[in-house]
Amino acid sequence: MAAGLAEGADTSCPWGRVDWSAPWLAPWRAVGEPLAQQVQRGLPVSQALGGPHAAAAPVGFAPQAELPEGMAYEQFIFEARRVPTRDNLHDFFNGLVWRQFPQTKRRLNQLQAEAIARDGVGAVRGPLRDAITVFDENGAVLAAPPALWTALAARQWQRLFVELRPLWREARLVLFGHALLEKLASPRKSIVAHVYPAPAAMNSIADLDAWLAGDVQPAAWAAKPFAPLPVLGVPGWWPANEAPGFYDDAGVFRPPRAQALP
Repeated sequence: MAAGLAEGADTSCPWGRVDWSAPWLAPWRAVGEPLAQQVQRGLPVSQALGGPHAAAAPVGFAPQAELPEGMAYEQFIFEARRVPTRDNLHDFFNGLVWRQFPQTKRRLNQLQAEAIARDGVGAVRGPLRDAITVFDENGAVLAAPPALWTALAARQWQRLFVELRPLWREARLVLFGHALLEKLASPRKSIVAHVYPAPAAMNSIADLDAWLAGDVQPAAWAAKPFAPLPVLGVPGWWPANEAPGFYDDAGVFRPPRAQALP
C-alpha cells in the first residue's frame, strides 16, 4: 500500500508532493526520484532529463522556447528530435516516459507527425491522433488474467475488485500517461486511466516497451481500444479501497453505457 510522503517533504512545492514510494511509481522511482531531486535543487527540467544517463532516449530535451512559433509540437519533436520542455511536473513526467519507453514514444510521435503531414493541423484531431493523445496523456498497460480483463471490459466493478481480488496478485499495471502520473501527485478516487491489454510475459519495462511499440497499429488504435480503470481501486494501491463500500461509488465506478436500440 502507498506509504506517506517522506518526512520533511515540502508539499507546497510540486516536486515535494510526489510520493516516490507509491505503488504506481515503482517502475519509475529508480530513474525519476534522482532526477526530481536535481530539479528541486534548481536544475531546469530539460537539463535534468538530458543528463548523462539519458542515452537510451531517442530525443533530447530543450527549453520550451526552442519550439518555433506556429509549428506543431509533435512535428518539431519528430524533425528536431528534441522535446520542448517546461519546468513543471507535467513535462517532467513526459520526459521520464521518453526515457523509460523510448521505442513506444518514438512510434507514437511518428504516427502523430505522419498524420500532421498528411492532414495538417485542424481544429479537431482525427481519430488516430485523438487516440494517441488520450493514451500518451492518460494511458496505462495491464497484463492480467483473462477473467480480470473480462470484468474490466464489462465494467463489472464488484467482480473485478472484490470477487476476483486474489487474481490481482497475478496482474501488473504500468502507468504510461504523463498527465496521469502528474494527477497522481495529488491522489484522489476519481482518477481514471485508459488501459490497454498486454501479454503476461513482460519481464521488464524494456520488454514492455519493445512489445508495445510493435503493437501500435493505426487502424486498431483509431478505434480507441482502451478500457477505463479507476486506478486507486487497484488492490494494494490505496488503503481506502480495503473499506466496505469503496466500490459502490457510481460516480467513479460507473456502470456500462446503455446500448442504443436498433
